[in-house]
Amino acid sequence: MDTAGTLDEALQRLHRSGPERLGRLSNHAPMAVEALVTRGHARSVHRWVDLYTRKLEEFPSATEPVTAADWRAALGDPRRVADWIGYFEREIAEHPWTEVLAQWWPRLLPGLYGGSTHPVIRVGHAVRTLLAGEATGPRLAELAHGLGYWAARHRPVTGLTELPGADSAAAALDAVEPIAEREGNFPTRLDRVTRLPVWAPSVTDPDEARRRLTELVRAATHRYATHGHGEETMLVHAATAPNAVLRTLPALPRTLWVPSLRAAWTASAAVTAMYAPDTPVAWSPPGDVTAEEVFERALAHGDEHVIKLTDTALDVGDEQALAAALRCMELSEPPA
Repeated sequence: MDTAGTLDEALQRLHRSGPERLGRLSNHAPMAVEALVTRGHARSVHRWVDLYTRKLEEFPSATEPVTAADWRAALGDPRRVADWIGYFEREIAEHPWTEVLAQWWPRLLPGLYGGSTHPVIRVGHAVRTLLAGEATGPRLAELAHGLGYWAARHRPVTGLTELPGADSAAAALDAVEPIAEREGNFPTRLDRVTRLPVWAPSVTDPDEARRRLTELVRAATHRYATHGHGEETMLVHAATAPNAVLRTLPALPRTLWVPSLRAAWTASAAVTAMYAPDTPVAWSPPGDVTAEEVFERALAHGDEHVIKLTDTALDVGDEQALAAALRCMELSEPPA
């Protein structure tokens, strides 16, 4: 089957819809279909899209173009999402996509936390596809949609009090203090995150930053197997957000790898603080099930967060990561 053509067709269908619905719920379909194609399930893409698109809304109207002269005034304004997507479509049409990404990554990185981290995750999926194959029109458009969504939902986190951390990513996540009031939506809870432990603060070498980021993705994925019951959907992002950053590193200048590690750690730790349960549970080994079988189960389940966490679990590839994916299926309601 022409998997590349299937992905392009699906993206073209999905670009008729906006990046959000019902005010601020993210459109996960472009991320999920990229994962399905990458994991060898292109034949299931259009059927999955048929079911998912019933929830989506039309692409929003533009107001006025974002320009190189006034982009700062539009940054973080979700009402300008169509303007931002149009801006990046023009930029990517006129310049190599890697140049646009390198220019905008440091501008957008401080606001990685907006949109519940979905914009950077969408960018990570888009970049993985572009690095793996031909830069077709729909795939370049998908990068523009992801970057535009990120710019519109740009949301910095500042004024954090640094707490003692730990050497390993797993221990540092264990050191995260839950926020006192664990109620409300993502932005409300994020406002309550004022204290986070430091982790890997002395890293200055890009290769070490990449190694540490890989460690963080593994630790956060493993942690879902024992802590995912704190909030089965939102805790997925403690692993998928840093993995999106990790997937993007090869397309970025090496000078951006260390700040990328810093932002990814803050995102993963903040999500942990916002949604972690009071006590963990023991994780169950997955037995002799293969990684491919675990992904097939995720597809059969059908939930977009299950698919995306399983995609990240397959990147990690070990027993506890597969257990985390199975735990996500157990905790999550299949789509109606």
